[in-house]
Amino acid sequence: MARELLSPRSILASEEQPDETVVKEILRYFVRNPKAADSLEGIARWRLIDEMVRRKVNETRAALDWLVERGLLNRTPVAGGEPIFSLNLDNRSEAEALAAVRPRSREKKGGQGG
Repeated sequence: MARELLSPRSILASEEQPDETVVKEILRYFVRNPKAADSLEGIARWRLIDEMVRRKVNETRAALDWLVERGLLNRTPVAGGEPIFSLNLDNRSEAEALAAVRPRSREKKGGQGG
């Protein structure tokens, strides 16, 4: 008897159903990199790293948006690229207070060289 080809939906509808997102994520990786080969632990490691990076990027984006909206950071557009963020020097004291850090003096006090 010939083996039936299973549709993607019927495969994912099996009794012991893994997380569909995980299945697709792993499969997409191997489809994009057909010569890739790795162990269970290796695959779990790159999945974890990808997930952490994605989460950190989202957290960082939210924090940067919040800081720009409050005038603490500047967002400078870059043609054909990602914007660049920098401290809004007009609001430096507010930024220092919020960050609870002492500014580092780049100037030598009292004219002492060294």
